[in-house]
Amino acid sequence: MNNHALPGTLTRIALSLMEGLGSPVSKSVSAMIRAGDWDGISSVKVDPRTYTIPHSYFLDAIAGSFLRKFEPLPTSSDRVAAARAKWREGETQCYRANERLAKFLPSVAYCHLSESDEEIASFFREARELIGSWIGFKPPSLLEGRFGPGTSFSMKGGKTTVPDKMSIDPSLTRGALWFLPQWLGSQWGAGVARRRGEVSFVPGNRFATVPKTCLTHRAIAIEPDINVFYQLGLGKALRTRLRENTGWDLDRAQDIHGRVARESSVSREFATLDLSNASDTVCRHLVEVLLPPLWYEQLDGLRSPKTLLDAKWVRLEKFSSMGNGFTFELETLLFAALSVVTSRRYGHKGVLGKDVFCFGDDIICKDDVVPGLRSVLEFCGFSLNVDKSFWGQVPFRESCGQDFFNGKSVRPHFLEEDLEGPEDYIALANGIARLSEQLGELTLPAVKKAWFQTLDQLPTGIRSCRGPKGLGDIVITDEEKRWSVRQRGSIRYIRCYRPVRYRKVNVHAFGSDIILACATYGLGSTHPRGWAWHKDGGVVPRNGVLGYKVGWVAAS
Repeated sequence: MNNHALPGTLTRIALSLMEGLGSPVSKSVSAMIRAGDWDGISSVKVDPRTYTIPHSYFLDAIAGSFLRKFEPLPTSSDRVAAARAKWREGETQCYRANERLAKFLPSVAYCHLSESDEEIASFFREARELIGSWIGFKPPSLLEGRFGPGTSFSMKGGKTTVPDKMSIDPSLTRGALWFLPQWLGSQWGAGVARRRGEVSFVPGNRFATVPKTCLTHRAIAIEPDINVFYQLGLGKALRTRLRENTGWDLDRAQDIHGRVARESSVSREFATLDLSNASDTVCRHLVEVLLPPLWYEQLDGLRSPKTLLDAKWVRLEKFSSMGNGFTFELETLLFAALSVVTSRRYGHKGVLGKDVFCFGDDIICKDDVVPGLRSVLEFCGFSLNVDKSFWGQVPFRESCGQDFFNGKSVRPHFLEEDLEGPEDYIALANGIARLSEQLGELTLPAVKKAWFQTLDQLPTGIRSCRGPKGLGDIVITDEEKRWSVRQRGSIRYIRCYRPVRYRKVNVHAFGSDIILACATYGLGSTHPRGWAWHKDGGVVPRNGVLGYKVGWVAAS
């Protein structure tokens, strides 16, 4: 038991929610909150397999999930140590998979295989040919590099805007050496050369963690600057090829996954599968076995072969991890191919987007395929997350953050960050309002008190900022009769609480070379890279909002 307490306001809101729900789990969580038993709260699990009624499950799921991802919850868990242990566990898993898969590498030419191994080799050949038909047998000769929103190996002090990244002396691995001519031909590379900057070679990436739950952080990797620039470009190329050659568009896949999961929670036609620690268990040999040689060569050149952990360089058994710019697309390809070939072995058509759906490590397949696919995945070094995978007659399906029980949406609300400003209370109030909508009007009183207590933390002027769900968390979601509306001609404006002050990096302070490089990259244009370049010459960095105020926003 931990004697540290939650902030009083959050405690009152959480207790009101638990008492309003009135379910067995909510009563237990309420008692734990009063006793300060944060470790007990973190260990609460609600298994939909033990329920027959969606409503009963949902009430318990709300109670069990509300604080589970609240990173500041004062549990006794060492979150960073837990992430490190999970990372090392993934490396061990990859080592064993690499040993198992070594005999199937193309360079080995499948010599001296037993009859059972020959069946496995045939499976892998079919999967490799399938991936080749999806993405072609060679990557683009030139990659359109991209900057991500996060940090990179040589960045210091949390400065992550495009002009900041173009101002540093960048790093890369020796495997990425062949991308230097292309990089030097860009305005970024030319600017570094003109100012006589230096490019440094590093053995690989740097281990880091980010918040995940109240029990553990998530392990990620901070990649070398030039590597990640072209990793993101290669990830985009994979995504584009997949869409053009199969019709499977990862930009729309989450909605499709949600629809299939909802329908299958009733029909039981499809299973929804989730993998444990998927990104850290994609082993090196699996990628070499399944990818066309030229694609593998380019991916391998851009990956980091080592990780800096505890001041030591560790040679990696995994191929790539979270933080690598192509990991998500690569995962999608691998799991899709393994799932499609397995589905065909079970007599199904095995068509991506028809009877197989993949979005990263979120896999949807025909229900009868699960035993075979599970065996395939485990042979390749992955572990099925049984707690979050659903098949058979269980009336529950979960995919891409969407939960359904017999066709009913039962996704609970997860409080993840401290409640500091009015914007945080608005987001929480809207999360509670969504629960009310899912529960239905008859159960509205169960969450009404917690909703009102959340709104009580807002100043009166902000409390009147109410509007439709489509405006997100700049308004309190409420009935139309409670909106504050102004009509100007044919346009309707709704009172809101929106960001108005931003932390800005002055582009003009970086010099003409960097301004030119930023402009040719697309900063400040309509290019869809998500970077804001304001008319006063300021670039807004990630999480750059400094202030909010009440204002008006146009709404259809």
